[in-house]
Amino acid sequence: MSRIKNYIVRGLNYILRGEPIVNVKANIVQLDKNNLLEGRLALITGGTIGIGYAIADAFLSAGARVIITGRDKGRIDNAVLSLKKKHASSDVSGIVLNNSDIDGNTKVLEELLVSNDIDMLVNNAGINGGNLSNCSEEEYQNVMDTNLKGAVFITRIISNNMIKKGIKGNVLNICSSSSNRPANTAYVLSKWGMRGYTLGLAKTLIKHGIVVNGLAPGPTATPMLVKAENPNLSLPTNPSGRYALPEEIANMAVVLTSGLGRMIVGDIVYITGGAGIITFDDINY
Repeated sequence: MSRIKNYIVRGLNYILRGEPIVNVKANIVQLDKNNLLEGRLALITGGTIGIGYAIADAFLSAGARVIITGRDKGRIDNAVLSLKKKHASSDVSGIVLNNSDIDGNTKVLEELLVSNDIDMLVNNAGINGGNLSNCSEEEYQNVMDTNLKGAVFITRIISNNMIKKGIKGNVLNICSSSSNRPANTAYVLSKWGMRGYTLGLAKTLIKHGIVVNGLAPGPTATPMLVKAENPNLSLPTNPSGRYALPEEIANMAVVLTSGLGRMIVGDIVYITGGAGIITFDDINY
């Protein structure tokens, strides 16, 4: 829907103001293969596509071992296969995890931690929706459980294991620039919660040597918003004029979870091109 709105805005700007329809591409700088995360083991929720997949890719390039999660085993297997093709000698695997199933997650994670000392957790899994004006209780609950409650309970299991074993690790929460906007959907409300949770968690865990930060993307060129066969990144309502790319989010994820970011504690880094930071024009209230 947002892509259709973008086309309409561009068309109207051309008709009314004579602004041309621009095909925008981005030449981004990606981190080369490095050892910033060598010897580390990351669990990335929602890692089969989009930002989560890009972070898994970047972590593998930085020398980490990676476990991705998703709700569909077929999608997990496809993502793992794709990552293994790109990183032939790397250690990457996947597990089925539904953020909203707290009891099921507890069992799966406790079994996983028997033989895996996870020292990086990326809470990325999330779903959109839940217009507060008309959503059902079920839709509201599904968004909040997936985006916020699931992250809280998964983090508790992983961080308690770090504390028990004296692991000095990282938790990185994928927040959103939406957490700066008026909360008119369950999604935005959940991201307000994630922002506050990030701050509280950082204060709680830093005494154990566990560094907690957040990344807050703005409009990002995930498959939901931009088609791969027509990768036009133009977004006139964003001050930067374009969508962010998942790889740009992933670059910063490496920095924040590596030794470069040990003194960055409880911060939320916004990667938005200005959307939701210096303007709210990209959202129709």
